[in-house]
Amino acid sequence: MADVAAGYLPILLFLAVALALSSAFVGLPMLVSRLTGAHRPDPEKLSEYECGFPAFEDSRDQFDVRFYLVAILFIIFDLEVAFLFPWAVSLMGTGWAAWIAMMIFLTELALGLVYAWQKGALEWE
Repeated sequence: MADVAAGYLPILLFLAVALALSSAFVGLPMLVSRLTGAHRPDPEKLSEYECGFPAFEDSRDQFDVRFYLVAILFIIFDLEVAFLFPWAVSLMGTGWAAWIAMMIFLTELALGLVYAWQKGALEWE
């Protein structure tokens, strides 16, 4: 029983060191910025700069679904590139089966793009 517990000691030690380092990398910069005076909020710093509209007062307000549709389409086509690049690099060693599988995958993505386009997911008013 002691041998089994001793086998887990390096894993527990690794987890403890990882937890300590991650806590230090998160907590120390926040502490140093508070102590050195870098935390000086003013209306200009607190204004919205990324999305362009004020933050919501109520969390139950309706949100436009088109933001989510654009995000989902971006993720889909970003994943396409993530799958396409390694496939293109190793194309010579994969053979015809991999080429046909990728053509089916690209056809499905193209059909999805056509469908989204027809449904108006890419139209912005």
